[in-house]
Amino acid sequence: MKTTPCNGRTGVTYTFFKATRCGAKTRSGLPCKAPAVRFKKRCRMHGGSVGSGARSGNQNALKHGFNTAESKCFQKQISELLEDYKQLLAWY
Repeated sequence: MKTTPCNGRTGVTYTFFKATRCGAKTRSGLPCKAPAVRFKKRCRMHGGSVGSGARSGNQNALKHGFNTAESKCFQKQISELLEDYKQLLAWY
């Protein structure tokens, strides 16, 4: 993509430079500087392309609840009961 006009004039701004930027975080932690896709907030590489992203009503993003505080407490109680049961069996 050309960034300067053919006649060498400076001070000419192209729409590429005026375009909104993506802003998604890159691996380095800095925001992406690629231009965003038209009518979207992200560039083509970060989810702005047609058909990207999850469908509406996506069930893959639901939480399962295995790592909640209540679940962890319950798992700890079960493991303690099993330890007590093993010790009781060893005593007989």
